[in-house]
Amino acid sequence: MADTDTALGPSQEKLPPPPPAYRWLVLVVISLAMFGNYYVYDSLNPLEDLLLKVLGVGADQYGRLFSIYSLPNLAMLIVSGVFIDRVGARKATLIFAAICAVGAALTAAGAWTGYGTMLVGRFFFGIGAESLIVAVTAAIARWFKGKELSFAFGINLTIARLGSFAADWSPTWAKPAFDSLQGPLLIAVAFASVSIVAAIAYWVMESQGLKRYDLGMVGATDKIEFKSVFSFGKTYWFVVAICATFYSAIFPFRSFAPKFFQQTHGLSLDDASALNSSLIIGAMIFTPLFGLLVDKVGRRATLMVIGTLLLLPNYFLLTNAALPAWAPMILMGLSFALVPAVMWPSVAYLAPEKNLGTALGIMTMIQQVGMMAVPAIVGYANTASTVNGATDYTPMMAIFTGLVAVGFVFSLLLLKAERGPAARGLETIRSTSSAQPDVAKAA
Repeated sequence: MADTDTALGPSQEKLPPPPPAYRWLVLVVISLAMFGNYYVYDSLNPLEDLLLKVLGVGADQYGRLFSIYSLPNLAMLIVSGVFIDRVGARKATLIFAAICAVGAALTAAGAWTGYGTMLVGRFFFGIGAESLIVAVTAAIARWFKGKELSFAFGINLTIARLGSFAADWSPTWAKPAFDSLQGPLLIAVAFASVSIVAAIAYWVMESQGLKRYDLGMVGATDKIEFKSVFSFGKTYWFVVAICATFYSAIFPFRSFAPKFFQQTHGLSLDDASALNSSLIIGAMIFTPLFGLLVDKVGRRATLMVIGTLLLLPNYFLLTNAALPAWAPMILMGLSFALVPAVMWPSVAYLAPEKNLGTALGIMTMIQQVGMMAVPAIVGYANTASTVNGATDYTPMMAIFTGLVAVGFVFSLLLLKAERGPAARGLETIRSTSSAQPDVAKAA
């Protein structure tokens, strides 16, 4: 018998559902765990030049710091997805937040001991970080399914991306810390501790909620059936493919963007970091609004087509120094808000609730394949394209554009499937409707 988070007795069947205020407070608290996580991941974005100056880290080695983050997730996320389904989100969130903090501390130690320790730290951080996101996503799906689900995901991503925003602007608000390599990395450790505090708070809130309210399947399940993974249906796998290609274009670009803006558009580090953060600002503002729209109208497959299409031309537009960089960044921000607001909640309607953690884990694992390969490839491409300190970023932008083009093709395939006889309801289901999909049914 599993050590489950829910042990429902006969008396609990008469408990009322949690009031909206309690659910939204839970959302804010658990989202703060992702806030700290996002800061730590993006804390290296403004440090490429500082890493070169202090540790002699070139573009290819810099890319490896992001690739090695994804390496453990090629296997870990299947394990962690099953683990989340098995023990429940509250335990998993705290465990993975603690692992993230250890990884952040090891990365910071690399400022004293060298690049190798930083690699070990990013590897360890990767073990916990993506699994933490899966745990938080599964928790939100179970608290909000059928109740403003996409809007709740939008709020979650907005809070989480505040961490990325803070990291991008850290050369400004923490300017004295950038006199050394140690300063920015120690700040990242402090943000990692926020995730632990938030995970503890969520544990307390869910424990109290179990005593007061009928939380349904918010806790863990006793049995995991791996055969159900093969019945998720082709719609699920199209969404997975969109996820992998979309994020492989967005996040690696953000990692290399500060130096790209400095060299191509002649910006200072502060201005380049601010421009990079505009992608986050747009997503923070529009993701909840797009989530609210999806809850009202459905049309998830159509919106994923629009979102990937918005991203397609922007990388090559950015290479033209004569064009203002903010214009394509606005379009990228809209895409970065729209696609995640639609994509992640869709999984809750495509996989059985008892296997939701597993479904999210598999999706994130495949996403991490791209996230591992692309930064390393881009790093090598930039190194090969650098002459006398000046880099030709055309190969990098071609890589990102190709990824988006593949994602756009998968979005068209998704739309075609959802307009056919085996549709899973992504175009028609509204979270506010009384009818809910049979998510256990295969396409």
